[in-house]
Amino acid sequence: MDMQSDDGFVPISKMNHTNRSKQLLECFTAKFQQEPVFYVRVPGRVNLIGEHIDYCGYSVCPMALEQDILLAVSTGDGTMLKLTNVDPSYTDYECDIKNFEICNGGDGPKWHQYFLCGVKGLLDVLPQEISINGFNVAVSGIIPQSAGLSSSSALVSAAALSTSHVHNFNISKEELANLCAGCERYIGTQGGGMDQAIAFLASEGCAKLIEFTPLRCKDISLPLGAVFVIAHSLTRLNKAATADFNCRVVECRIAAQLIAKRQGIDCSTIKTLRDLQTALNVNLHTMIALVMKILHENPYTKEEIADELSITTAILEQTSLTPNTKHIESFKLHQRALHVFQEALRVQKFHETCNNFSSEGALVTLGRLMSESHNSLKDLYECSHPQLDRLVEISQNFSLGARLTGAGWGGCAVALVTSENVTKYIDMLRTKFYKQLGVENSDGLVFATKPNAGARIYVI
Repeated sequence: MDMQSDDGFVPISKMNHTNRSKQLLECFTAKFQQEPVFYVRVPGRVNLIGEHIDYCGYSVCPMALEQDILLAVSTGDGTMLKLTNVDPSYTDYECDIKNFEICNGGDGPKWHQYFLCGVKGLLDVLPQEISINGFNVAVSGIIPQSAGLSSSSALVSAAALSTSHVHNFNISKEELANLCAGCERYIGTQGGGMDQAIAFLASEGCAKLIEFTPLRCKDISLPLGAVFVIAHSLTRLNKAATADFNCRVVECRIAAQLIAKRQGIDCSTIKTLRDLQTALNVNLHTMIALVMKILHENPYTKEEIADELSITTAILEQTSLTPNTKHIESFKLHQRALHVFQEALRVQKFHETCNNFSSEGALVTLGRLMSESHNSLKDLYECSHPQLDRLVEISQNFSLGARLTGAGWGGCAVALVTSENVTKYIDMLRTKFYKQLGVENSDGLVFATKPNAGARIYVI
């Protein structure tokens, strides 16, 4: 039962222990010699459609998963933050909460650095009159990592939420979502706000259409008989460990600036492709036509872009690139912008189809949109992987449509399957995909899912 109504703040409920939370409790008491005062749960998410467009300002359609990050928390001594993890492969960590650094080494961030991102983001907005307290945290995570299911963003969000509760700082779900959307930039990831928005704003039983600037969301009721099955490709990529993700972000930014310059708009005011569309006051079909007319398909060199914008390459690096993309010498602007505008249209059609799901063929339409999305991500955005493509290919005869979900370059695919075909589809993947790769036990690698609720605090 909720002790606090869902009035814009994260709900607070009484803790009813499960086997997993009991294991977390044992880990906490063994490490800190005391019991936790509260627990925090933040779910992972699967994005049904709308990939790589949130950071361009366009709407997305995710839903929260049952898989989540669960924290046990108590106030500690002084200003020390102490972290431990149920999984012994993650080493313990502690620091002074008033004095820490977030560093991204060459092999990618450590698990505790994601937690520190959330702590820092919340402390940055904490009123000065509130005294900063340290706290103790034990972490249990069951979201598959580097799978495109938002495990890192869930940990960042859980850290921010626990920091706010430790300090009795009331902050709305929308404010937390916006705050956490910027937190991963402390380790160099230039993402959008989808993961954090669904983490805090998800409703059980509904997917969400999430729109940005300002952040707002609408419930999406999925057609009867629609089941989404998630399958791990057995390949992983930490998007903070490479320049691939940020390269796509800056390619979209530069594409927007080049089109703006050609259309007589002050390109210094344009940061996203949505900014560009708003400035031009035209529809998505017109934006697609402008990409085809203005941006050539061959890659642009850094010098060519600087010439087009009438700036130096040094200014280009300063204003449009990120620290880990300054070394890149060529950019595919046509392909990236074309994907974004076409994907934004697919999200619109997905939403419209769900609103009219009584119409015959709604499931077929949703599946087709998902398949088109994957092809675009593979061919135009170039963020797929051969094993993801294989998952999508063998899904054709057993699902209505499938696509990669998350950043890509590995991770998971999501398929739309009718309820009567779920078992057949999963069995097919076990035989034709996982066993072919030498995996006899694929439990946890492929599973059906339904929309779950967003973040929650549990008290003892």
